[in-house]
Amino acid sequence: MKEKKENTEIKKKLGPYDDKPIAIPESIDMENHIIATYWIQADKAWDMAVLGQVMAIEQTTGTWVPVPGETPEIRAGHVAKVIGVYEAPYYEYAVPADVTERQYILQIAFPAANVEDQLPMMLTAVIGNISMVPNFKLLDLRIPKATLEHYNGPKFGTEGWWKVLGLKKERPLLNNMIKPCSGYPLEVGAKLFREAALGGCDVIKDDELIANMCYNDAVKRVKEYMKIEKEVFEETGEHTLYTVNVTDRLPRMFDLAHRCIDAGANALMVNYLAVGPEAMRALADDNSINVPILAHMDFAGAYYMSPNQGVASPIILGKFSRLCGADAIVLPFSMGGKAMYIHDRFMNTVRNLTYPMGNLKPTMPMPSGGITPANVADIVNAVGKDIMIGSGGGIHAHPQGPKAGARALRQAIDAAVKGIKLEEYAKEHEELGIAMGVWGKKTDFKI
Repeated sequence: MKEKKENTEIKKKLGPYDDKPIAIPESIDMENHIIATYWIQADKAWDMAVLGQVMAIEQTTGTWVPVPGETPEIRAGHVAKVIGVYEAPYYEYAVPADVTERQYILQIAFPAANVEDQLPMMLTAVIGNISMVPNFKLLDLRIPKATLEHYNGPKFGTEGWWKVLGLKKERPLLNNMIKPCSGYPLEVGAKLFREAALGGCDVIKDDELIANMCYNDAVKRVKEYMKIEKEVFEETGEHTLYTVNVTDRLPRMFDLAHRCIDAGANALMVNYLAVGPEAMRALADDNSINVPILAHMDFAGAYYMSPNQGVASPIILGKFSRLCGADAIVLPFSMGGKAMYIHDRFMNTVRNLTYPMGNLKPTMPMPSGGITPANVADIVNAVGKDIMIGSGGGIHAHPQGPKAGARALRQAIDAAVKGIKLEEYAKEHEELGIAMGVWGKKTDFKI
C-alpha cells in the first residue's frame, strides 16, 4: 500500500464562501475533491439545494444542530459542497399542480482530505448515513488524482493474464467454474478439473460457494489441481490457471492465501464484497502474493439492484473492484444467459474496468451467468477480445462431458474471432455442433 503524503497545505485567509456547503463547480479544485452524483426523488415542496447542503454537512463536519467545534476553519477545509442540482424535467416558471414529487440529479464534492487512502472512509463519506434517505441512489463517483494516487490497483491487469498463461492476445480467454457449486469431495473436483483443462479452459475457478471447507480443503485442492495442470500441459502444451477461492474470516483469509501460494497456487479468487474490498486490496498489495486475483461479484445485487436506492452497479462492480486490485472480475452478462442486467449498465461497468483511470492497470471483464456457445459472438461483438468468458453449466452439462463442453466453447470463440457464423462453424466441429443441438439459442431466464 502506498505511503500517505503529509498534509503540507498552507493556511490562508478564509474567503466569504470557503466555509459554505454549496459552491459552483468552477470554484472548487476538482483534483482534490471526490464528486458524487446522486439521483433523488422528494416532495415537491422541498428545496433540493437546501436539502443537499444538509446532507453535505451531515457527511463531513456537522450534524443536525450547530456545535461549537465546527468552526469556519474546519468547515473550509473539510465540509462537502453541493455543486449541482439538476431537476428533470427542469421546471422554470411553475411546478404543475398535479406534480407531487420531483426528481433531481444532485452533485456533491467531498474533500479528498476526508478520505485519504481509505475506501471504507470513501464509502462512509459519500453514501454513509445518507444511504437511509428514501428514494436516493449513488450513480457515480469521479475520483480525483489526489485519491487515485493512493491506490495500486491490479498487479497483473488484463495483459497479465495472457502473460502468465504464455499466450498471445489473439482471442478471449475461457474460464470454467467447476459444477456442482459445492458439496463435492476432492476426487470429484479433480476429475472435473482435468476434463475442463483438457478441453481447453485457460482458467478454472472454484465456484463462489466453495472455499476452504471441512469436506474439501482448499490447500489440498491446490496441490491436486496443480499436479493435474502439469500433466495436462505436457499433453496439450497449454497452461491452466486455477483460481482457488480463499474467501474466509479475517485475518484467517490472509493465512489461507499464503498457504495456497506455498502449495503452488497460480491464481486466487476472492468474494470481494462479502469479505470486503479492502481485504482483497490487502492481498493485491502483498508482494508475496505474486499471482492474478479474480474477484467474484456475489453480494453485489444487495448494493445496486433497487432502481431507487443503493449504489449503482458500475461503481460496485467497476470502479471499486479495480481500485482494490482485481485483475479480473466476474460480471453478469446482459445479452442472454441467466443474469438480469441492462446492457448499457453492463457496458458502463466494462468502461470503468478498462478505460484509462489514473495509473491503474485495467481489470479484465469476465461476462458470466448461463453462458453457452450461443452467447459467445454477442460477448465478443460487445466487448472485444480482451476478455475472459465464463461458463459453468454450459461446459459441464455438455452431452459428451466437460472436455467436449470446453472444446465447444473454444470453437465458438474461434468462430467469433474469425467472424464465422456459429451454425456454419458447427457443421465442421462436432463438439460445437452437439452443443448447438442442446442450446440452439441464447438461454434466457424467465420468471
